[in-house]
Amino acid sequence: MRVVAKFGGTSLGSGDRINRAADSIAAAVEDGHEIAIVASAMGSTTDDLLDEITFETDEADRAQIVSMGERTSVRMLKAALAARGIDSIFLEPGSDQWPVITDEYGEVNVEETQRRGRELASKLDETVPVLTGFLAEGPDGSITTLGRGGSDTSAVMMGKYMDADEVVIVTDVEGVMTGDPHVVEGARNVGEISVDELRNLSFRGAEVVAPSALSYKDGTLDVRVVHYQHGDLLSGGTSIEGEFRSLVDLRERPLACLTVAGRAIRNQPGVFHHLSAALDESDVNIDAVASGMDTITFYIDEEEAERAENILHREVIASDELSSVTVDSPVAVVRVTGGELPNQPGIISEIVNPLAEARIHLNDIITSATSVALFVDWEDREETLELTQDLF
Repeated sequence: MRVVAKFGGTSLGSGDRINRAADSIAAAVEDGHEIAIVASAMGSTTDDLLDEITFETDEADRAQIVSMGERTSVRMLKAALAARGIDSIFLEPGSDQWPVITDEYGEVNVEETQRRGRELASKLDETVPVLTGFLAEGPDGSITTLGRGGSDTSAVMMGKYMDADEVVIVTDVEGVMTGDPHVVEGARNVGEISVDELRNLSFRGAEVVAPSALSYKDGTLDVRVVHYQHGDLLSGGTSIEGEFRSLVDLRERPLACLTVAGRAIRNQPGVFHHLSAALDESDVNIDAVASGMDTITFYIDEEEAERAENILHREVIASDELSSVTVDSPVAVVRVTGGELPNQPGIISEIVNPLAEARIHLNDIITSATSVALFVDWEDREETLELTQDLF
């Protein structure tokens, strides 16, 4: 099996941890697997270096300085592997076999990086390459960086371009957990999670795999997260399933828009729970929810509108905080889903502007880390779908 293993800063944070990492790599090699390594800076080296740049510097000098963490790590790890009789080389920008190349705009040069990745992969039966994570080489030979979480990006990118079977992210957590173990009791490992779920969690604060890395994952590439103390690169942890697909989809059935109004409703604890629980108890499915300072809006199947209105009206009558419920229908929803959405500055305006130019009234827009939902009048659904599909 061909594996790209990324060791995070914590997993390389001391000599003992580097020894542990080298032991797990050596065991995999001795079992006959082809292994490539991506190494982060030891511990908090990168942050420490950034903190010490208290003077004016240009981007080129800044990149050279912060690269020292990764460049130290690969030398340490290569030496530890050599001590175990493993033939390995360290690679950094400027090395003859260095694979990650960017263009003049600082974006990854896919064609050249893929070519170099495959060339490096062809030599995995001879040696274990240890690559600096986070770093890239510009077209002029300069050192550039891949941004925050760049080592994860390096690893999944290399896994894709080296035709690996699996990418293993070795970090300081037991894979993806049901909650933060430092905050909640009984947090446990999630054996599997979809790439869409993890991408949303990552953009909302979960520090497991950098969101930028997940865009390189395709359906044939397995990605797994394991704890550095586990000691086995090839088992355990959390498996990340699936791949991002850009999709523009029109919901076939019309929706009804039910809006409950109440003064400063957002500041009233429990109001949303009571309203949604009342719908749930009557088996009314909620397609989407939007909220304002004085309103909560539920989107449900239009055929359920009358029943849902009566349910919510009972809640309004029973609550001093609520004043009224109203219904608008039929409403259509066009959803844009894609893993690259958060990485595209101005993407919301690109989606919305064509609708405005076509004089289509946008009733609502609801966004998440990987999707945008556009709510329009039912008669505008086909034109909205066509205009949005033209963008993707």
